[in-house]
Amino acid sequence: MIVVTTPTGHIGRQVLDHVLAAGRPVRVVVRDPAGLPAEVRDRVEVVPGSHGDPDVVARAFDGADAVFWLVPADRRAAGPVEAYREFSRPAVEALTGQRVVGITALGRGTPLAGHAGHVTGSLAMDDLIAGTGVPFRALAAATFMDNVLRQVRGIKERGMLFDAVSPDHVQPMVARRDIAAVAARLLLDDTWTGQEEVPLLGPENLSGNDVTAIMSDVLGFPVRYGQVPGAAFKEQLIGAGLSEAMAQSMLDMAIAKDKGLDDGVTRAPRHAIDTPTTFRRWCEDVLKPAVEAA
Repeated sequence: MIVVTTPTGHIGRQVLDHVLAAGRPVRVVVRDPAGLPAEVRDRVEVVPGSHGDPDVVARAFDGADAVFWLVPADRRAAGPVEAYREFSRPAVEALTGQRVVGITALGRGTPLAGHAGHVTGSLAMDDLIAGTGVPFRALAAATFMDNVLRQVRGIKERGMLFDAVSPDHVQPMVARRDIAAVAARLLLDDTWTGQEEVPLLGPENLSGNDVTAIMSDVLGFPVRYGQVPGAAFKEQLIGAGLSEAMAQSMLDMAIAKDKGLDDGVTRAPRHAIDTPTTFRRWCEDVLKPAVEAA
Protein backbone atom coordinates (compact mmCIF):
# COMPACT_ATOMS: atom_id res chain seq x y z
CA MET A 1 0.00 0.00 0.00
CA ILE A 2 1.30 3.42 -1.03
CA VAL A 3 0.02 6.54 0.76
CA VAL A 4 -0.16 9.77 -1.26
CA THR A 5 -0.62 13.11 0.48
CA THR A 6 -1.80 16.22 -1.40
CA PRO A 7 -3.43 14.06 -4.13
CA THR A 8 -5.25 17.08 -5.56
CA GLY A 9 -2.15 19.30 -5.56
CA HIS A 10 0.07 20.20 -8.49
CA ILE A 11 2.67 17.52 -7.76
CA GLY A 12 0.61 15.08 -5.70
CA ARG A 13 -1.99 14.49 -8.38
CA GLN A 14 0.72 13.63 -10.91
CA VAL A 15 2.38 11.26 -8.44
CA LEU A 16 -1.01 9.63 -7.90
CA ASP A 17 -1.54 9.20 -11.65
CA HIS A 18 1.83 7.45 -12.02
CA VAL A 19 1.21 5.11 -9.11
CA LEU A 20 -2.30 4.22 -10.26
CA ALA A 21 -1.00 3.54 -13.76
CA ALA A 22 1.39 1.01 -12.25
CA GLY A 23 -1.55 -0.85 -10.71
CA ARG A 24 -0.45 -0.50 -7.09
CA PRO A 25 -2.94 -0.16 -4.22
CA VAL A 26 -3.14 3.45 -3.11
CA ARG A 27 -4.48 5.28 -0.09
CA VAL A 28 -4.85 9.06 -0.26
CA VAL A 29 -5.13 11.68 2.45
CA VAL A 30 -7.29 14.56 1.29
CA ARG A 31 -9.17 17.34 3.08
CA ASP A 32 -12.04 17.30 0.58
CA PRO A 33 -12.62 13.95 -1.15
CA ALA A 34 -14.93 15.73 -3.60
CA GLY A 35 -11.83 17.34 -5.06
CA LEU A 36 -10.73 13.97 -6.45
CA PRO A 37 -12.01 13.07 -9.92
CA ALA A 38 -14.73 10.41 -9.72
CA GLU A 39 -12.65 7.90 -11.67
CA VAL A 40 -9.83 8.33 -9.14
CA ARG A 41 -12.08 8.02 -6.07
CA ASP A 42 -13.25 4.66 -7.36
CA ARG A 43 -9.68 3.35 -7.48
CA VAL A 44 -8.21 4.54 -4.18
CA GLU A 45 -8.84 4.22 -0.48
CA VAL A 46 -9.65 7.68 0.88
CA VAL A 47 -8.72 8.94 4.34
CA PRO A 48 -10.44 12.31 4.72
CA GLY A 49 -8.78 15.09 6.68
CA SER A 50 -5.50 16.92 7.06
CA HIS A 51 -2.19 15.05 6.99
CA GLY A 52 -1.18 17.28 9.89
CA ASP A 53 -3.80 15.58 12.09
CA PRO A 54 -2.47 12.76 14.34
CA ASP A 55 -5.60 10.62 14.01
CA VAL A 56 -5.69 11.02 10.23
CA VAL A 57 -2.07 10.03 9.64
CA ALA A 58 -2.36 7.13 12.07
CA ARG A 59 -5.20 5.71 9.96
CA ALA A 60 -3.48 6.51 6.70
CA PHE A 61 -0.13 4.91 7.59
CA ASP A 62 -1.59 1.74 9.13
CA GLY A 63 -0.33 -1.20 7.06
CA ALA A 64 1.28 1.06 4.45
CA ASP A 65 4.63 0.31 2.81
CA ALA A 66 5.51 3.77 1.44
CA VAL A 67 4.45 7.38 1.90
CA PHE A 68 4.63 10.35 -0.46
CA TRP A 69 5.07 13.36 1.83
CA LEU A 70 4.49 16.94 0.72
CA VAL A 71 3.60 19.85 2.97
CA PRO A 72 1.71 22.71 1.35
CA ALA A 73 3.07 25.79 3.12
CA ASP A 74 0.52 27.46 5.39
CA ARG A 75 0.21 31.03 4.10
CA ARG A 76 -0.83 32.23 7.57
CA ALA A 77 1.69 30.22 9.63
CA ALA A 78 3.73 31.75 12.44
CA GLY A 79 6.90 30.96 10.48
CA PRO A 80 8.49 28.47 8.09
CA VAL A 81 9.62 26.01 10.76
CA GLU A 82 6.07 25.86 12.10
CA ALA A 83 4.69 25.50 8.57
CA TYR A 84 6.94 22.56 7.67
CA ARG A 85 8.51 20.82 10.67
CA GLU A 86 5.71 21.24 13.17
CA PHE A 87 3.04 20.36 10.62
CA SER A 88 4.97 17.14 9.94
CA ARG A 89 5.46 16.13 13.57
CA PRO A 90 2.25 14.05 13.94
CA ALA A 91 3.08 12.12 10.76
CA VAL A 92 6.64 11.50 11.89
CA GLU A 93 5.33 10.10 15.17
CA ALA A 94 2.98 7.80 13.22
CA LEU A 95 5.72 6.29 11.01
CA THR A 96 6.55 2.68 11.75
CA GLY A 97 9.27 1.99 9.20
CA GLN A 98 7.52 2.95 5.96
CA ARG A 99 9.67 4.19 3.09
CA VAL A 100 9.16 7.95 2.81
CA VAL A 101 9.62 10.04 -0.31
CA GLY A 102 9.41 13.72 0.56
CA ILE A 103 9.55 16.98 -1.37
CA THR A 104 12.06 19.47 -0.02
CA ALA A 105 14.47 22.14 -1.29
CA LEU A 106 18.07 22.60 -2.28
CA GLY A 107 20.47 24.32 0.08
CA ARG A 108 21.59 21.79 2.68
CA GLY A 109 25.21 22.24 3.60
CA THR A 110 25.46 25.83 2.40
CA PRO A 111 26.09 28.75 4.80
CA LEU A 112 22.78 30.25 3.62
CA ALA A 113 20.57 27.32 4.63
CA GLY A 114 19.89 28.58 8.15
CA HIS A 115 18.45 31.89 6.94
CA ALA A 116 16.56 30.85 3.82
CA GLY A 117 12.93 31.07 4.85
CA HIS A 118 10.84 28.25 3.41
CA VAL A 119 14.00 26.29 2.63
CA THR A 120 15.11 26.45 6.27
CA GLY A 121 11.71 25.11 7.33
CA SER A 122 11.86 22.32 4.75
CA LEU A 123 15.30 21.20 5.87
CA ALA A 124 14.16 21.17 9.50
CA MET A 125 11.28 18.92 8.41
CA ASP A 126 13.73 16.57 6.68
CA ASP A 127 15.83 16.33 9.83
CA LEU A 128 12.74 15.39 11.81
CA ILE A 129 11.84 12.61 9.37
CA ALA A 130 15.42 11.35 9.14
CA GLY A 131 15.61 11.21 12.92
CA THR A 132 13.13 8.32 12.94
CA GLY A 133 15.56 6.11 11.02
CA VAL A 134 12.97 5.21 8.34
CA PRO A 135 14.14 4.72 4.75
CA PHE A 136 13.94 8.24 3.34
CA ARG A 137 14.52 9.99 0.04
CA ALA A 138 14.39 13.78 0.28
CA LEU A 139 13.78 15.16 -3.22
CA ALA A 140 15.62 18.48 -3.07
CA ALA A 141 14.05 20.52 -5.85
CA ALA A 142 15.37 23.64 -7.52
CA THR A 143 13.04 26.58 -8.27
CA PHE A 144 9.91 25.33 -10.04
CA MET A 145 9.47 26.39 -13.66
CA ASP A 146 5.75 26.23 -12.93
CA ASN A 147 5.95 29.22 -10.56
CA VAL A 148 5.84 31.34 -13.74
CA LEU A 149 2.16 30.35 -14.09
CA ARG A 150 1.30 32.63 -11.16
CA GLN A 151 1.97 35.58 -13.48
CA VAL A 152 0.22 34.42 -16.65
CA ARG A 153 -2.05 37.45 -16.84
CA GLY A 154 0.79 39.93 -16.36
CA ILE A 155 2.84 38.11 -18.97
CA LYS A 156 0.01 38.26 -21.47
CA GLU A 157 -1.19 41.80 -20.77
CA ARG A 158 2.04 43.62 -19.94
CA GLY A 159 4.79 41.38 -21.27
CA MET A 160 6.48 41.32 -17.86
CA LEU A 161 7.75 38.70 -15.43
CA PHE A 162 8.62 39.89 -11.93
CA ASP A 163 10.68 38.37 -9.12
CA ALA A 164 12.97 39.45 -6.29
CA VAL A 165 16.01 37.61 -7.68
CA SER A 166 18.56 39.56 -9.74
CA PRO A 167 17.92 39.34 -13.51
CA ASP A 168 21.41 38.03 -14.27
CA HIS A 169 21.58 35.45 -11.47
CA VAL A 170 21.84 31.98 -12.99
CA GLN A 171 20.19 29.11 -11.12
CA PRO A 172 18.72 25.64 -11.75
CA MET A 173 15.03 25.24 -12.58
CA VAL A 174 12.92 22.09 -12.60
CA ALA A 175 9.45 21.16 -13.89
CA ARG A 176 6.90 19.80 -11.41
CA ARG A 177 6.08 16.95 -13.78
CA ASP A 178 9.69 15.73 -13.54
CA ILE A 179 9.60 15.90 -9.74
CA ALA A 180 6.42 13.81 -9.73
CA ALA A 181 7.94 11.22 -12.04
CA VAL A 182 11.00 10.77 -9.81
CA ALA A 183 8.82 10.56 -6.69
CA ALA A 184 6.58 7.91 -8.25
CA ARG A 185 9.55 5.86 -9.42
CA LEU A 186 10.92 5.74 -5.88
CA LEU A 187 7.53 4.93 -4.36
CA LEU A 188 7.12 2.00 -6.74
CA ASP A 189 10.63 0.67 -6.06
CA ASP A 190 10.63 -1.36 -2.85
CA THR A 191 14.32 -2.29 -3.01
CA TRP A 192 15.98 0.87 -1.67
CA THR A 193 16.97 1.42 1.93
CA GLY A 194 18.80 4.04 3.97
CA GLN A 195 18.49 7.78 3.70
CA GLU A 196 19.58 10.06 0.89
CA GLU A 197 18.97 13.53 -0.51
CA VAL A 198 18.20 13.48 -4.24
CA PRO A 199 18.89 16.84 -5.95
CA LEU A 200 16.42 17.66 -8.74
CA LEU A 201 18.07 20.39 -10.81
CA GLY A 202 16.48 20.21 -14.24
CA PRO A 203 18.74 20.04 -17.30
CA GLU A 204 20.05 23.65 -17.32
CA ASN A 205 20.78 26.76 -15.29
CA LEU A 206 19.04 29.96 -16.34
CA SER A 207 18.83 33.60 -15.29
CA GLY A 208 15.70 35.71 -15.24
CA ASN A 209 16.82 37.33 -18.46
CA ASP A 210 17.38 33.88 -20.03
CA VAL A 211 13.91 32.82 -18.96
CA THR A 212 12.16 35.82 -20.48
CA ALA A 213 14.17 35.49 -23.72
CA ILE A 214 12.95 31.91 -24.10
CA MET A 215 9.40 32.92 -23.19
CA SER A 216 9.48 35.69 -25.80
CA ASP A 217 10.58 33.27 -28.48
CA VAL A 218 7.95 30.64 -27.64
CA LEU A 219 5.07 33.06 -27.04
CA GLY A 220 5.80 35.22 -30.08
CA PHE A 221 5.81 38.54 -28.23
CA PRO A 222 8.42 40.28 -26.06
CA VAL A 223 8.55 39.50 -22.35
CA ARG A 224 10.89 41.43 -20.04
CA TYR A 225 12.15 40.60 -16.56
CA GLY A 226 11.63 43.05 -13.70
CA GLN A 227 13.36 42.75 -10.34
CA VAL A 228 11.12 43.74 -7.44
CA PRO A 229 12.83 45.47 -4.48
CA GLY A 230 12.73 43.37 -1.32
CA ALA A 231 10.39 45.61 0.67
CA ALA A 232 7.90 45.85 -2.20
CA PHE A 233 8.12 42.08 -2.76
CA LYS A 234 7.20 41.45 0.88
CA GLU A 235 4.34 43.95 0.82
CA GLN A 236 2.91 42.33 -2.30
CA LEU A 237 2.92 38.96 -0.56
CA ILE A 238 1.20 40.36 2.52
CA GLY A 239 -1.37 41.95 0.23
CA ALA A 240 -1.92 38.54 -1.35
CA GLY A 241 -2.83 37.06 2.04
CA LEU A 242 0.43 35.81 3.54
CA SER A 243 1.18 36.43 7.20
CA GLU A 244 4.02 38.84 7.90
CA ALA A 245 6.22 35.92 8.96
CA MET A 246 5.55 33.88 5.83
CA ALA A 247 6.02 36.90 3.57
CA GLN A 248 9.38 37.50 5.24
CA SER A 249 10.15 33.80 4.77
CA MET A 250 9.53 34.09 1.02
CA LEU A 251 11.76 37.17 0.86
CA ASP A 252 14.50 35.43 2.86
CA MET A 253 14.36 32.51 0.44
CA ALA A 254 14.65 34.81 -2.58
CA ILE A 255 17.62 36.64 -1.05
CA ALA A 256 19.34 33.33 -0.24
CA LYS A 257 18.77 32.03 -3.78
CA ASP A 258 20.18 35.27 -5.17
CA LYS A 259 23.31 34.69 -3.06
CA GLY A 260 23.78 31.15 -4.38
CA LEU A 261 21.66 28.92 -2.12
CA ASP A 262 20.99 26.49 -4.98
CA ASP A 263 24.60 26.35 -6.19
CA GLY A 264 25.87 23.78 -3.71
CA VAL A 265 25.27 20.72 -5.91
CA THR A 266 27.60 20.05 -8.83
CA ARG A 267 25.57 19.32 -11.94
CA ALA A 268 26.03 15.78 -13.28
CA PRO A 269 24.55 13.79 -16.22
CA ARG A 270 22.16 12.14 -13.75
CA HIS A 271 20.33 15.41 -13.18
CA ALA A 272 19.35 15.81 -16.83
CA ILE A 273 18.27 12.16 -16.94
CA ASP A 274 16.12 12.43 -13.80
CA THR A 275 14.63 15.82 -14.71
CA PRO A 276 14.83 16.18 -18.52
CA THR A 277 12.29 18.92 -19.21
CA THR A 278 13.98 22.06 -20.54
CA PHE A 279 12.44 25.46 -19.88
CA ARG A 280 11.75 25.87 -23.60
CA ARG A 281 9.90 22.56 -23.72
CA TRP A 282 7.96 23.50 -20.60
CA CYS A 283 6.98 26.82 -22.17
CA GLU A 284 5.76 25.04 -25.31
CA ASP A 285 3.80 22.41 -23.39
CA VAL A 286 2.48 24.37 -20.40
CA LEU A 287 3.03 28.13 -20.48
CA LYS A 288 1.93 28.87 -24.05
CA PRO A 289 -1.46 27.11 -23.69
CA ALA A 290 -1.98 28.84 -20.33
CA VAL A 291 -1.24 32.28 -21.80
CA GLU A 292 -3.50 31.65 -24.79
CA ALA A 293 -6.34 30.61 -22.47
CA ALA A 294 -5.90 33.57 -20.07
